[in-house]
Amino acid sequence: MHCLSIFVTLITIKMTIYKGSYSHKKKMYNREDFVIVISRNSSPKNENLLKMCSTSGHPRCRMAGADSDDSLYPIAVLIDELRNEDVQLRLNSIKKLSTIALALGVERTRTELLPFLTDTIYDEDEVLLALAEQLGNFTMLVGGPEYVHCLLPPLESLATVEETVVRDKAVESLRKISHEHSPVDLEVHFEPLVKRLASGDWFTSRTSACGLFSVCYPRVSSTVKAEIRQHFRTLCSDDTPMVRRAAASKLGEFAKVLELEYVKSDIISLFTALASDEQDSVRLLAVEAGVSIATLLPQEDLEALVMPTLRQAAEDKSWRVRYMVADKFSDLQKAVGPEITKNDLVPAFQNLLKDCEAEVRAAAANKVKEFCENLPEDSRETIIMTHILPCYYNVCLSITNNHVKSALASVIMGLSTILGKDNTIEHLLPLFLAQLKDECPEVRLNIISNLDCVNEVIGIRQLSQSLLPAIVELAEDAKWRVRLAIIEYMPLLAGQLGVEFFDEKLNSLCMAWLVDHVYAIREAATCNLMKLVEKFGAEWAQNTIVPKVLGMANDPNYLHRMTTLFCINALSEVCGQEITTKHMLPVVFKMSNDQVANVRFNVAKSLQKIGPVLDSNCLQTEVKPVLEKLASDQDMDVKYFAQEAISVLSLA
Repeated sequence: MHCLSIFVTLITIKMTIYKGSYSHKKKMYNREDFVIVISRNSSPKNENLLKMCSTSGHPRCRMAGADSDDSLYPIAVLIDELRNEDVQLRLNSIKKLSTIALALGVERTRTELLPFLTDTIYDEDEVLLALAEQLGNFTMLVGGPEYVHCLLPPLESLATVEETVVRDKAVESLRKISHEHSPVDLEVHFEPLVKRLASGDWFTSRTSACGLFSVCYPRVSSTVKAEIRQHFRTLCSDDTPMVRRAAASKLGEFAKVLELEYVKSDIISLFTALASDEQDSVRLLAVEAGVSIATLLPQEDLEALVMPTLRQAAEDKSWRVRYMVADKFSDLQKAVGPEITKNDLVPAFQNLLKDCEAEVRAAAANKVKEFCENLPEDSRETIIMTHILPCYYNVCLSITNNHVKSALASVIMGLSTILGKDNTIEHLLPLFLAQLKDECPEVRLNIISNLDCVNEVIGIRQLSQSLLPAIVELAEDAKWRVRLAIIEYMPLLAGQLGVEFFDEKLNSLCMAWLVDHVYAIREAATCNLMKLVEKFGAEWAQNTIVPKVLGMANDPNYLHRMTTLFCINALSEVCGQEITTKHMLPVVFKMSNDQVANVRFNVAKSLQKIGPVLDSNCLQTEVKPVLEKLASDQDMDVKYFAQEAISVLSLA
């Protein structure tokens, strides 16, 4: 075996591009400096490659500090970094492929760079992923569409590797460059590649082939089309489940490019077979394909060709298949039309809402509003009132799964716009009230966040008479965590109901929270005030909130007086300098004489907090004397926080 390293040459390569940049297909490649150590290995393969690189003689590259005529070793640079033990260096090298290709020129990229890449596809997955992505953008770097077929060998190799993400990216790049092939090149170069992949010994190549049939089928001759259809049929019945999964996932896409006669004769039978596969992972993918196929067939063929299989899927023994049916139910409804919806889909949807698996019920619940909106107008209200709502009501009473309840609550209020005022008041409001009192916070949030839908239908007065008492009841609940949850929803609720209604019904509730006996409630109420001011504006705060907050400064309970300071800290950020200086600051100064030390040191902390809002003159003439007085306080904590405020505000 030859000695591994004969010599190491330190090369400084400065790539000087004309006028500092090189423009190519709207990409700008700026001047780059490389300092690279190139190791020459004595193996025959690498010696040949280095010899090949030494002949590049690129006119825009110059080399300093070397004693040979070699001007640039772009392939050698790539070899050196690809052999490096550091994965990041190899990854960086791959990401420089476009720069190296520009330096080499289109001919040498085709004849030297691409063969080298094809021969060295044995690396870490992240490097191969970057390579697969780069090659998808190489069309112009190899000479344009006329030579785009030169990119197929390395991408074909990448499409057979074990790692799924690399294969998927290679297939994505192959699909991309397939559109740049002429019809002749597509049959001569691309279609044979698809056949090789489809006939590969390893399942990896066969799974990749499934994603390529649809891009080449429309542009090839009838004879080749027949061969492609046969290859796809073979893959749909492959012995390996992974291949059948890939075929099922692309069945709908492939059906869209086929002629209608072959959809009926070939695709339907494949769909039926895949939907009955022993693997549920294959069957669930067939459901999505069935929706796509249904959009392609005439209405008179749907009942006979597609619906029996879809009905079977809706009752499949695997919950994952039923989940897929529920998830795609709205798309299926649009595809099959109103008559089949009334006769077949309504009963199926009811069954999905009552499914034994929570995930299936949640998926169906998320589709309730959309399903009802897409029902035929002449029978929409009847179907909802006689089939959907009773089922929904029974589900609400029986379920204990929070995920399902949350999904139901997120969509049910949208039905109010479909059913109208009377039906909403009579049938939906009791459901809203029940869910508003649910112990799950997500359920309550979903009801409160969708109140605007109900407000548009029944009006704010009716809404206040029905739902507001429940909200107030929760706001005064004996459990402090329940009260805390309602506080967190209050800004959202205020935005739904508007400022006038809020001032009339809920303002006093928000102020009452400020004197709650639990600190977490008082703290949350303070943050709540800030969010309300952000929503309603500083003028509203000045007239409505600030006077009530400042009035608490005289409360006999020192905890409530401290809450005043906490509110001032929060409100000063959103109310601005004028309101803070004119209304809040005098109260803070007054509280600096409080008998309780905890209040006094919180005064110092408040002055530090609101200091950035005040102008420099106010800081020097008004704030500084108060902090200096507190800095000489008898209490050590008051002294500490006063001195800290003086330091932070630079008032020393």
